[in-house]
Amino acid sequence: MLKVGLTGGIASGKSAVGEMLVALGAHLTQADQIAHSLMQPGQGVYNEVVRHFGRRILNADGTINRGNLAEAAFGTVVSAEGEQNSRIEELNRIVHPAVLQSQRDWMKAIGLNDPKAVAIVEAALILEAGAVKDFDRLIVVTCDEEQRAVRFAARQKISLEAARTEVARRMSAQLPDQEKVKVADFVIDNSGSLDRTRAQVRQLWDHLGAEAAQPSRH
Repeated sequence: MLKVGLTGGIASGKSAVGEMLVALGAHLTQADQIAHSLMQPGQGVYNEVVRHFGRRILNADGTINRGNLAEAAFGTVVSAEGEQNSRIEELNRIVHPAVLQSQRDWMKAIGLNDPKAVAIVEAALILEAGAVKDFDRLIVVTCDEEQRAVRFAARQKISLEAARTEVARRMSAQLPDQEKVKVADFVIDNSGSLDRTRAQVRQLWDHLGAEAAQPSRH
């Protein structure tokens, strides 16, 4: 089995690339969906998040409002020394260990079921979480800044100006694309049309599929 990390900045098109790879035969899980499941009421991660960030992040039914949590985590707080800091690292320390373990368990299960599988984990913070060692190959999806903002505006149904501000705020908590590219095995430039991206993904799949099928991997 080939274990593959799929990463990139916010609104770069990771999910679109992941969907294309699944269509070609890959297995895929998303760190964001794992985190969402771990933050359901009754889960240990849920309890810790609420303890740290307060009940103001909750909906009326007790579930976590992801918008409120993002605001609490990415918004700035003023320290005793007068410095402005976000609380995203605090959130990551709670959530990341459980997400990483869940990813490892998922990949192990895929490998037991299909020794020639290409198992892909889509996650924005693979490098930031120190999870590169969990993978055989790393794919980084990039796009230009304006397209990133346009896509985020469409996804969140907000103005382009508001999207530019929010993307910049969230990107500040991530490594720049150029740093991720330096350690990538494969780079998908998603700045153009979907057809152009799809052509890159097909070529990438040829590499991944061939590597996963090598007898030395089993």
